[in-house]
Amino acid sequence: MLYRKIICITAAFFMMISSMTVHAESELQVSALSAVLYCADSGQVIYEKAAHEKRAIASITKIMTAILALESECDKEVKFTYDMIAEGSSMYLQVGDVLKLSELVKGMMMISGNDAANAIAISVGGSKEKFADLMNEKAREIGMTDTNFVTPSGLDDEMHYSTAYDMALLCSYAMKNETFRDIVSQKSMKVEFVSPENKVQTYVNHNKLLSLYDKCIGIKTGFTKKAGRTLTSCAESDGVQLIAVTLNDGNDWNDHISMYEYGFSQTEKKVFREDTEIAVVGSKVQNIRVISDKTEIVLPKNTEVEKKIYMPHFLYAPVESGTEIGKIQYCTDGKVIAESKIFTAESCLYEE
Repeated sequence: MLYRKIICITAAFFMMISSMTVHAESELQVSALSAVLYCADSGQVIYEKAAHEKRAIASITKIMTAILALESECDKEVKFTYDMIAEGSSMYLQVGDVLKLSELVKGMMMISGNDAANAIAISVGGSKEKFADLMNEKAREIGMTDTNFVTPSGLDDEMHYSTAYDMALLCSYAMKNETFRDIVSQKSMKVEFVSPENKVQTYVNHNKLLSLYDKCIGIKTGFTKKAGRTLTSCAESDGVQLIAVTLNDGNDWNDHISMYEYGFSQTEKKVFREDTEIAVVGSKVQNIRVISDKTEIVLPKNTEVEKKIYMPHFLYAPVESGTEIGKIQYCTDGKVIAESKIFTAESCLYEE
């Protein structure tokens, strides 16, 4: 097909741009002990404050618990048992209640039910300890190198910690899951029980940022005495997706809004699609159209992008429409940040 899928930004680009931080300390201040504003599209850190310091993270832990549940058997029925009972925030599940795994995720992400987190952990992992192993395995897979999970709920434990940066990586990964994204974007959700039959409970999302900031599309709140207020969120504007994380922040709603307003003012999505001509040599010379894939790149504003086109000066007939004939590279500061293929958009079938 002529119009191929949007080309993914190369791994080299992610490695390069993740080291690019917009130093905004003089323009942006937050109350959090640790914070990061992360561009999910490019891997760019736009703002950071002690982003790699290990801290207690409270219930934003449940993002990992939810992802592991959604990546397993979502329709699996879970019977609530005594060993799933938990202290702290709760869905108020009763021993003997039966819910599908996906419904437990809804309740857990709406009101941060620790009982739901325990139920998911024991159902998916066999025990909370084995589930923690799964959590840490997934963390390594995502690239969370300064994180260690012990509990599925985020209750305080000396060995349960993460960083603002690692949690941004987790949020970026989680928001690619359509079911997860749909759940965390809702201000309230109905949870259906298998047993008691016909029981439906409505839970209201603790994430007030969904109402306070119209660009917000998720994700999760948290609080313990040790961790303080923790908040992860995601917002979109003009095709740019940003993720904000604050740890131990008494002014988190306002801090997230401030970070987003700054971040969106600093980034933009650039869209490229080349459309040119090339000569085809046969019984006569004829020019035909050639086009490139659509390429979307999120970059700091006012970044100059250099284009390097690699294709022959001419082609020999016959040439069919849709033939790949070259590539185009997009570069900043001499480094390739994206690459796109070039195809013929027309046919030229005569030959000498």
